[in-house]
Amino acid sequence: MITNPAWRGKRFAVLGLARSGIATVRALVASGARVAAWDAKAEARAAVSGAEIADPEVIDLVGFDGLVVSPGVPINRHPVAAKARAAGVPIIGDIELFAQARAELPPHKVVGITGTNGKSTTTALIHHILETAGMPARLGGNIGKPILGEEPLPEGGVYVLELSSYQIDLTFSLDCDVAILLNITPDHLDRYDGFAGYVASKARLFAMQSAGHAAIIGIGEDASAGIARGLSARSEHLTRIAPGMCMDQSRWPSLQGPHNAQNALAAIAACQALGVSEAMIDRGLESFKGLPHRMELVASRGGVGFVNDSKATNPDSTAPALAAFERIHWILGGQAKSDNLDACAPHFGHIVRAYTIGEAGPRFAALLADTLPVEQSGTLAAAVTSATSHAVPGETVLLSPACASFDQFRDFEDRGDAFRKAVEALA
Repeated sequence: MITNPAWRGKRFAVLGLARSGIATVRALVASGARVAAWDAKAEARAAVSGAEIADPEVIDLVGFDGLVVSPGVPINRHPVAAKARAAGVPIIGDIELFAQARAELPPHKVVGITGTNGKSTTTALIHHILETAGMPARLGGNIGKPILGEEPLPEGGVYVLELSSYQIDLTFSLDCDVAILLNITPDHLDRYDGFAGYVASKARLFAMQSAGHAAIIGIGEDASAGIARGLSARSEHLTRIAPGMCMDQSRWPSLQGPHNAQNALAAIAACQALGVSEAMIDRGLESFKGLPHRMELVASRGGVGFVNDSKATNPDSTAPALAAFERIHWILGGQAKSDNLDACAPHFGHIVRAYTIGEAGPRFAALLADTLPVEQSGTLAAAVTSATSHAVPGETVLLSPACASFDQFRDFEDRGDAFRKAVEALA
């Protein structure tokens, strides 16, 4: 794990004990800090060792050196945030603790990747290219691997961090050697003062950077382009990635579709900034296997492909998948983040038939009914069965829900696993 002697003797409260919270508690305790840890779930509290179990909403926070909250804690409305501020206690996340620990690590570099969509693929791709080139590299952050739980890299290593806006909100001193913004479309607006607040959160990744470090920004929409304009003084240290750039993606089987062209361009620019040779970059692009639950081909049966894109939890992240295949049996629905499917509409011509599931199923079926054939399947298993009965060779059964999963599943991974099992169970 990553520790920091500067934390010895300090007091921290940790709220939220999922993967990143538990890793944070362990790193702080191992560093000699005194920790009060809390989670609403008893089973999460039971996993804690070496820390006091105490609710930061109940205990006196005066004198604490930090309140470390999970990214899932809505600090814009959670009462503990006001309590911490009143006590003069900084509200931070595990990425900020990593930033504080960097001075004690062997010399290294950090790549930070953010954006509404595409950041997991781009993070994994950069990591893969670096490993292909023989450079020590470590994944962490929003991709599901708490960085404090990882072993420190040797000298010359690169930490590749996927950063959500929530994590950036809780970070104040992370100076990325390479910072990447892929795109910004409306999302998570319940946590911000409108879309402008969400954009400002993403922009903070660059505000924390030294001016001489590399900034890479997709400029496919106004918000990201505006951030790029604000950084124009960086000149050669700023790379803009325009939409629609022509690329030969035929040699990259796991990087198909226009959205992956942008992801690949961002990864190429990042690896170039880190000194990776063109030959090693090409080799990494060709051998990249993609991510589970992100346009993942789980099976081919009778000439029909079954693609798991469960990670597409909003219409903007579903749209690239609809653009990538010509004839689609589209499974969508769940816990809606949007009342419309406008971002997907340009690709409705690719859809042979739609199958809606979950809480948003009736609403989305009504939205689509005048445009294309649609049925309300209700459950994912029923949708897979029906789509399979309608699909013919050359077509694709695509789970790309455009919704969160929490109405019927634990998370998007659980939903993707259920899709895979339903496909495997087909007669």
